[in-house]
Amino acid sequence: MSDWNRQVIEEFRANGGKVAQFGDNPLVILHTIGAKSGEVREIPLVALVRGDEMTVFASRGGSPSHPDWYYNLLAHPDIDVEYRTDRFRARVEQLPADEAAARLQAQAELMPQFGEYVKSAAPRVIPAFSITRVA
Repeated sequence: MSDWNRQVIEEFRANGGKVAQFGDNPLVILHTIGAKSGEVREIPLVALVRGDEMTVFASRGGSPSHPDWYYNLLAHPDIDVEYRTDRFRARVEQLPADEAAARLQAQAELMPQFGEYVKSAAPRVIPAFSITRVA
């Protein structure tokens, strides 16, 4: 895990899910399972949260390639998620391209840099995953 991710995770846990550099934007920590290694990885991400609906985006800051965790979610969609002070079991599902684009647009309206990520990533289409709590 990078030092930056480690610092974000520590601040997230110390402050009830808040990290100063992200302001009021909601963060989650995904506990993914490595597609090749089988090891648990903790990934802090900004999420789009609307009611009970939670979405994360494999933007990788507008990179032309998907982040490693994208492949982890495809291989192992049942994960743990931390949101605020809650930790829960969840299933993630990659959204169809049209729905992913609509949610990414909604995220870009809240955080304009996501619109820049779309431009930078082209022609790669940024995938989106819905997060659903499981009992």
